[in-house]
Amino acid sequence: MKITQSLIKRLPKVELHCHLDGCLRPETMVELAQRYNIPLPTCNAEELGNIMRIGKKRGSLEDYIKRFDLTLAVLQNSTALERVSFEYVEDISKENVRYAEIRFSPALHIQKEMTMENAVDAVRKGLKQGEKEFGIKTRIIICGIRSISPSISLKLADLAVRYKRRGVVGFDLAGPEENYPAKKHREAFYLIRNNNVNATIHAGEAYGPASIHQAIHTCGASRIGHGTRLKEDKDLMQFVNNHRITLEICLTSNWHTKSVRSLKSHPFKFYYDQGIRVTLNTDNRLISNTTLTKEFLLAHDMFGLGLHDFREITIIAMKSAFLNHQDRKILIREIADELEQEFGIMPEYIQGNKN
Repeated sequence: MKITQSLIKRLPKVELHCHLDGCLRPETMVELAQRYNIPLPTCNAEELGNIMRIGKKRGSLEDYIKRFDLTLAVLQNSTALERVSFEYVEDISKENVRYAEIRFSPALHIQKEMTMENAVDAVRKGLKQGEKEFGIKTRIIICGIRSISPSISLKLADLAVRYKRRGVVGFDLAGPEENYPAKKHREAFYLIRNNNVNATIHAGEAYGPASIHQAIHTCGASRIGHGTRLKEDKDLMQFVNNHRITLEICLTSNWHTKSVRSLKSHPFKFYYDQGIRVTLNTDNRLISNTTLTKEFLLAHDMFGLGLHDFREITIIAMKSAFLNHQDRKILIREIADELEQEFGIMPEYIQGNKN
């Protein structure tokens, strides 16, 4: 079966690393800005999209993060958050995403009348409506921010604990790594671990493997966001592999933030060949102008991944999801059945035996 963008778009997929405030439609940004009198560089959706998207204008992680000032400006009320959450589900439904974990930091949405609880409730409502209309299961990861006070991270961790049976399945630490070590937020992760909440941390994206080490051993992360520099510490890499700690890989985003010299030099395929659990993700659909379909196609074009590899990566993602075990089992079975019945894709070892 020839691998095309159209074929990949139809495959069932799973997304574990996606930021809500990086996934807005430019048209929605313009409408929200006009409704709430929020200044934007332009009121033309096409022009705004060009401003928001990185394209070939690569920069630092800090340059990348700066674009969120505009998206966050229009996400300061419940109506806006509910709308973009619903639209996210609608967008991913068009490429057969079966399960997604969307992350955001409620602390960044309280500049006006909202509380952090209001923000979580609005996202939950939008996702729930999306699940009802499109049949896609979604869950929320609450983010602490490295560059914001650890006391805020502790409040966000408490929020994650309080909502852990109401749509929230994990806690994250995002933002610039250099000069903002994860260990300063250890109290938040102590609260998270002691209340049986899952943890994933952005690490090894713009800083070395010491950042990954801290995320795992100081903060107890069971997944790592990005992890591009893990290969620089072979002993830590072996630990990650031995303990089945998952890397949430975002190819296009990593190129945009100069985490890798080039897409061809990205360590994704190296990790995959080592047997490390890797997943493919968009990170920010608007800012990196990407979709899961594009990320899978990129993995095919750059590294020669085939349909069996896509099956493996999708099942890995579902196994690594923070969804409860019984629901994970059901979705894994459904995805495996769809891959076999609709596309003839079975586990490679079984396919090999048949041949």
